[in-house]
Amino acid sequence: MKIAISSTGQKPESDIDPRFGRCKYFLVVDTDTREFEAFLNENAEAMGGAGIKAAQFVADLNVKAILTGNIGPNAFETLNAAGIEILTGVEATVNDAVEDYKEGKLKRAQAFTVESHSGMGQGRQRGRQ
Repeated sequence: MKIAISSTGQKPESDIDPRFGRCKYFLVVDTDTREFEAFLNENAEAMGGAGIKAAQFVADLNVKAILTGNIGPNAFETLNAAGIEILTGVEATVNDAVEDYKEGKLKRAQAFTVESHSGMGQGRQRGRQ
């Protein structure tokens, strides 16, 4: 089965990126063979709509689940509508997260875990200098 994971790097030894829509990479891993493919998240620097665009990209990869740290409301709704299982609160390397997923140790998200635009960083929020 293929799953996607938000990652800070292009290798299975990389850490999970806690941001979904603005993660650096998505790694797609076959949980049976451990074969993987890394995809640069071209939406990470988008001015707006990064979560929705990233969710649409992940849905087009035909994965069963996404493993990430946090997810905003728009990305959550988009992935949910696509029938993709969303697992949040993941803090590990990609390899460890895959093992935890296979062992049923990860928790399925019932709702979004952060507000819109939370991955944009400090000082970029409306009204702040």
